[in-house]
This record gives sequence, C-alpha cells and structure tokens, in this order.
Amino acid sequence: MELYSYFRSSAAFRVRIALALKGLPYDLQPVHLARNEHLGDTYGRVSAARLVPQLVDGEASLSQSLAIIEYLEETHPEPPLLPGSAADRARVRSLALDVACEIHPLNNLRVLRYLVREMKVGEEAKNAWYRHWVEEGLAVVERRLAEDPRTGRYCHGDTPTLADCVLVPQIFNAQRFDCRTDAMPTVMRVFDACMALPAFERSQPSACPDFEP
Repeated sequence: MELYSYFRSSAAFRVRIALALKGLPYDLQPVHLARNEHLGDTYGRVSAARLVPQLVDGEASLSQSLAIIEYLEETHPEPPLLPGSAADRARVRSLALDVACEIHPLNNLRVLRYLVREMKVGEEAKNAWYRHWVEEGLAVVERRLAEDPRTGRYCHGDTPTLADCVLVPQIFNAQRFDCRTDAMPTVMRVFDACMALPAFERSQPSACPDFEP
C-alpha cells in the first residue's frame, strides 16, 4: 500500500493512525501542501481531487480519510476500529463525523488561505476564526463523551476506534493554534490515553519523514 500524505494534514494523520493500529505496512509518499505540490499535474494523476490522503492498494485508489479507514476495516478487520452492535457503530461514526464534518472543513488549509488571500482577513482574525470553530465543535464532543456511559478509556469503550483516529489529529491542530481545551476534560483525558499508545505516537506529525518544525 502507498499513502500519499502531508505531515500536517489531520485527515492524513487519521489514516496513519488506523494503519498503525492495524499493523499494516505502507509506503508513505509525501505531498507538501504548503508548497502546492498537490496542485500539479503529477499528483493530479494520482488524486482527481488533488487532496490528501490518497491510499493506493493494488488497483484500488481511494480518497477521503473516513472512506479509507472504512475500507481498511473491511479488508483488514482485526483489530476492529468499529464496535459490534449497529447502535455502537453508529455512535462511533457520529463522533468521528462531529470532527470530520463539523470542525475540520471550516479550518483546513484551503479555507484559511481563502480567508487571507481573497477575503483579506488578517492573521489575528484568521486565528480567531480557527479557534472559534474548533472550540465550539470540541465542546459538542466533550458533552457527548462526558454524558454517555459507553465512553471508556477511549471515545467508545476501552479500545481505540474510528472516533479516536479522528479526534486525536484535531487536538493536535487545536494545540497548534492555542485553542482553549481546559473546559474539555473528557476529550483531553481520551487524547492523553490515545497518545500513550505506540500506534498514535508513531503516527503523529513529528514522526513523519517529511516533518518540518
């Protein structure tokens, strides 16, 4: 398998975590988003969307991080990243989508660049935009985790799931932009538990071969 990734992409980070949790080997192909490497024709032949991550597994070439992780779950079901019952699987997917759909799209690189370049938003206002949507979105995740007895050591129970694969990269981004997390004790407890696992630790941005401080 080949994973086209950028060390700072939270979506690619999700897939790196899932691959590590399942113990699946892959070749990492760096695509530097800040240098616009994804916009060229070379990468365009790999990804029609010109986005990361892109997973190539034989004849399968897949985009969108959650679809990629679901593919890995179906083709390599052990260890599972989704629980056994339909209701519990729906809960895990819902928690993942709270981040992937409600937080991340408002704050990815394309949006931040548009705010600065097209809307002429200053750096301080851009960062305020970022922090507002991250803090508001994570507050929802905090309530859902804190109020549900199915929350365990991780987002759902005592083994990592799809929800943890999505939550952890968002916390990395939140910390990079100095978002307030003191009002999110459950979220941060889960984050700390995840980061104590080797699969999460070796998937983080600073562990990537293309990492730049």
